[in-house]
Amino acid sequence: MKKKHVHKVAVLGLGGVGELAARLLASSGFEVTGVDLSVPDTPLPFAVEAASAADPAALEGVLSKQDAVLSCLPYHLNKDVARLASGLGIAYFDLTEDVPTKELILTLAEQGDALMAPQCGLAPGFVGIVGAHLAEQFDEVRSIKLRVGALPQHPTGLLAYSFNWSPEGVVNEYLNDCEVIEDGEHKWVSPMEWVETVHVNGVRLEAFTTSGGLGTMCDTYAGRVENLDYKTMRYPGHAALMNFFFHELLMREDRELAGTILKNAKPPVDEDVVHVHVSAEGMQQGRLSRREFVRSYFPVEIDGRAWRAIAWTTASSVCAVIEMVASGVLPARGFLRQETIPLEAFFDTENGSRYATYGRRRELGELA
Repeated sequence: MKKKHVHKVAVLGLGGVGELAARLLASSGFEVTGVDLSVPDTPLPFAVEAASAADPAALEGVLSKQDAVLSCLPYHLNKDVARLASGLGIAYFDLTEDVPTKELILTLAEQGDALMAPQCGLAPGFVGIVGAHLAEQFDEVRSIKLRVGALPQHPTGLLAYSFNWSPEGVVNEYLNDCEVIEDGEHKWVSPMEWVETVHVNGVRLEAFTTSGGLGTMCDTYAGRVENLDYKTMRYPGHAALMNFFFHELLMREDRELAGTILKNAKPPVDEDVVHVHVSAEGMQQGRLSRREFVRSYFPVEIDGRAWRAIAWTTASSVCAVIEMVASGVLPARGFLRQETIPLEAFFDTENGSRYATYGRRRELGELA
């Protein structure tokens, strides 16, 4: 039987998030092997091997020597990686928001003996951990609302956005149907709808439905909560423009082209911000009350280098989960639901502690 302790970890895809995740794991004491299409010229603080997800034999040769694999690849490649990890009996982690990928991984977990832990990033991932933590404070839960926005600090143009994260993933979230629980009923609704106004640390934003952010929470909270939904936050006016782009101009019919156009028009920026607004309402000792977790996360310096907010929040979340599995705080086999991860234990990890340390919230008496 394979040992429970995770020490050797392969990180697939050394883009912004993948490279940082590999660095963080290495600095946390893991033996890391980065895997990308080619070995970079610049030395990295971990081993790197060249392999492609399109070459299963080569990838299996790398993964067969590991205790776990973290996929930071585009979501459509994760199914094959998950199948390979399950077959090898090694732990699997990813950052996907894709619902069909999650469903396949759930099946693999039921059929095999390995740990399968998808959706370990920011959303789905960290916000689900927070939402569950808030909900647990009530005797009866009326609603859980998760809101996240990864945005430029200094937006320009009508769209007021920049693609600091995968344009392919953003298009997927904007066009796929969204799971919710509404008035106690588990249902699917259209994306880019249910637009509402949200304020985070004095910044006015709009929030609207997008796909995948709830992970497995609808299954977990079915019959236990009246209303549960996830929405993406953007600057005001964004949803109307994106609906025009995808539906009136019919760009939904060519997702790859849509992603290319959007990334070309709104390339990444270094000065980004991640806004998090999570709330839960319910009855506590016979009284209706509300709990909130509201933070703004900005770029930080790690090992002498500045990292975008979306990169370090995503990488820190999955690395914290891997730490918890390695230490035995989380199970070593089966399907890991993010909402079952204890928030305080998450904050106690080396990587999860950044969420507690770097979050900015308005304090009492602070001016707008």
